[in-house]
Amino acid sequence: MTLTHAHALDHARAAPMLAQVEAWAAINSGTRNLAGLATMVGVLADAFAVLPGDLALVDPAAAEQVGADGTVAAIDHGRHLHLVVRPQAPVQVLLTGHMDTVYPADHPFQSLAYTPEGHLNGPGVADMKGGLAVMLAALWALETSPLAERIGYAVVIGSDEETGSFASAGLIAKAARGKMAALTYEPALADGTLAGARGGTGNFSIVVRGRSAHAGRNPEEGRNAIVAAADLAVRLAAATSPGLSVNPARIEGGGPNNVVPDLAVLRINFRPADHAAIVRAQAHLDAATAAVAAAHGVDIRVHGSFNRPPKPIDAGAARLFALVRESGAELGLAIAWRDTGGVCDGNLIAAAGVPVVDTMGVRGGAIHSPDEYLIPESLAERAALSTRILLHIAERGRV
Repeated sequence: MTLTHAHALDHARAAPMLAQVEAWAAINSGTRNLAGLATMVGVLADAFAVLPGDLALVDPAAAEQVGADGTVAAIDHGRHLHLVVRPQAPVQVLLTGHMDTVYPADHPFQSLAYTPEGHLNGPGVADMKGGLAVMLAALWALETSPLAERIGYAVVIGSDEETGSFASAGLIAKAARGKMAALTYEPALADGTLAGARGGTGNFSIVVRGRSAHAGRNPEEGRNAIVAAADLAVRLAAATSPGLSVNPARIEGGGPNNVVPDLAVLRINFRPADHAAIVRAQAHLDAATAAVAAAHGVDIRVHGSFNRPPKPIDAGAARLFALVRESGAELGLAIAWRDTGGVCDGNLIAAAGVPVVDTMGVRGGAIHSPDEYLIPESLAERAALSTRILLHIAERGRV
C-alpha cells in the first residue's frame, strides 16, 4: 500500500463517525416528519460543508398519494441534499443515501442504547445514518489525498427513500448521468455480505367505485365495491409465478352492515425479478382490471407504477463488485454478496445505466424494527473500504 493510500485511510478511520451517528439518530426524521427532516437536512448540510464544491438543498419533486376515500392529493416531502465536487474532473462518481427513516415522530422507538454485545441500538443507526457517516468520512479522507484532483463526485441524500423515492427519483437520475460508477450507503448484513442483484417493485392503489343500495331492501341495485376489490385481489394474486410475487396488502372501504359499499381501495405490491416479469405483471393487471370492472359493473382507476426497476448484475456492475472485493481484500476484508428481493435507490441508479454497489454502509441488522442495530467497529472498517475504492478509481481512471 502506498503512503498516499495509507494516509487517506488513516483519516477515514479517525473521523468522528460514532458521535455523528449518535447525534443524527437522536433526530427523528421519519419520512412524513417534515419538521424533523428540516432539522436533519440542516445538520447534514453543516456536516458535509467540510467538503469542497457546491452544496444545495433541493426542493422535493411533486408527489401524490391516494387516500382511503379514493381521492388523489399532493403529499409533502422534505428537501434533499445535493453536493457537486469537481464536475470537470476526468472521472466522475455518484454517492447516494437517505436521511429519512421508517420511524414517525409518534413511534415508541426513539432512543439509543448499547446492547450487551456492544452494538448500538437505535432508530436509523444502520438504515442509514451510519451509512451517511461512512460516506462523509470516506469523502473527507479522499480530499486529504493528492489523488482527489483526478476525481469528481456528486452526493445525493434524499428525504423519501423509505416510501419509494417519488420526490427524489428525478434528482437521483439527473445526478447519475455521465457517472462512471455509484456507491449507495444502505447497510450491509451483520457479517458484511452485500446485496447483489435486486428485483424491482411496483406499488399500486386501485380505486373501485360501485353503487350504494340497501342491503336488505334492494341489494341487487347496488354494486359492491368491496366484493369487486376482493375479486380483483384474488385475480392479481394468481399472477404470482417464478420471478414475480404479488402481495395484495390491504382493502379499505365499506361502512354500515346494511349498506352495499360503493367504494374500496385495494393496495397491492408487485415484486418482479426482471423486465419480462414487469411486462407480464402489467398485462395481468390490465386484463384483471377490465374483467372485474365488467363482471361487477364497477368503475376502476389504477394509480401507481413499477417505480423501481430490477437491478441486474451486468458487466459494468460485475467490474465494480470486483473492485470492491479487491479493495476489501487489501484491507483484510472478505467481501461477498448475494441477490435480494429488496429494493433501494440502487435500482434507480442502475436503471440510469450506471454500475452501482448499494450496500456500502455499516454492518448491522434488524432494520425497520425496534431491534435495529449498528456494529460500531464497522464504521471505520467501511469508511476505509469506500476510501480505498475511490482512490483506486481516481488513480486508475476506471473501475
